[in-house]
Amino acid sequence: MAGRGVHRGVKVEIWSDVVCPWCHIGKRRFEAALARFPHRDAVDVRWRAFELDPGARSAPAGEPVRPTDYAERLARKYGTSVPGAQQMIDTMTQQAAAEGLDFRFDRAVRANTFDAHQVIHLAGERGLQDAVEERLLTAYFSEGEAVGDREVLVRLAAEAGLDADEVRAALADQRHAGAVRADEAEASALGISGVPFFVVDRRYGVNGAQPAEALLQVLERAWADRAPLIPVAGGGDGAACGPDGCTV
Repeated sequence: MAGRGVHRGVKVEIWSDVVCPWCHIGKRRFEAALARFPHRDAVDVRWRAFELDPGARSAPAGEPVRPTDYAERLARKYGTSVPGAQQMIDTMTQQAAAEGLDFRFDRAVRANTFDAHQVIHLAGERGLQDAVEERLLTAYFSEGEAVGDREVLVRLAAEAGLDADEVRAALADQRHAGAVRADEAEASALGISGVPFFVVDRRYGVNGAQPAEALLQVLERAWADRAPLIPVAGGGDGAACGPDGCTV
């Protein structure tokens, strides 16, 4: 006879890019949902890599930024006018402010984010992924930091708690490049074409920076739908080790 089932927690994977404004807004909304979720301590959050512009050229730290740079880049990317792009920027800035974020697109430095995603993977191994993700988003959107510059990345990662020498070495040998590419391949396989994209327990997909209430509903549904692990081997308790020792 099988024993009593053991319920697992909820896993949330968030495909994101550190130069994606809706990703920062979506992060705040997800945090608000998580704060209201009674079982938040049982939620495992993982940040996954997605490059909005894989061919982007990073500007070096210290390169002057014109206030219109971001609007012009956005206009070229989406095939719209500069005034139309500026209207999009104004809307995103207002949405960000409603979530307590201070977006300064006039300071934004163009960046290739492949190395930033490698740093985020390293942070995941050190239990600091959320802190590093937050630091890089804030650095790009509020502080005008060149997050495509390796030495800037080293400094920002260290500010979030990582060891600077380890970050520098990891970037030098590109040790997390394969993990970033794997995230991107997985996004493609899952049909993810835009970010943020939240995947909950590999059963539910949430596209975009949805309101906190909508994200909370998904967490609650995932919690209610958790499948227990059903022990099926043997007829009784097998030999095992626990916090208090091992059976003999």
